[in-house]
Amino acid sequence: MSTDHQALEEGNSIQLDFGKLKKVAQCEQDVLPVAVQDADSGEVLIVAYANQEAFQYTVEHGIATFWSTSRNELWVKGKTSGDTLKIVEVRVNCEQNSLLYRVRLEGKGACHTKKPDGETRVSCYYRRLDGDHWEKVPALAG
Repeated sequence: MSTDHQALEEGNSIQLDFGKLKKVAQCEQDVLPVAVQDADSGEVLIVAYANQEAFQYTVEHGIATFWSTSRNELWVKGKTSGDTLKIVEVRVNCEQNSLLYRVRLEGKGACHTKKPDGETRVSCYYRRLDGDHWEKVPALAG
């Protein structure tokens, strides 16, 4: 992991990516945002994107699947890490332009980052705003 990525993912300085949606638009896929929530604790685990192929795979296999906007490929969550997100329920918003996947973790977590001990983080939302910097907090679940 590069120093810049290390600072972004583990640091406490605020480096919000306000250009993310421009990058998503450049992936040349029609996608929807997908919020992923632990069905038991209610904790938000990740926000990702799904195209038609990813949505179909999710419905057919019962595993949260996304379209990687950075790699431009299908992203079956857990295929390489073993940390899958089993679908409990799929919901859609009123305008049918975003999805909510309520899931159960099968593995250690949903985030691609690791804790200092090397264990996968349960959620990508492991920091909260404390004044002018980010502070790490424990996961709500597990």
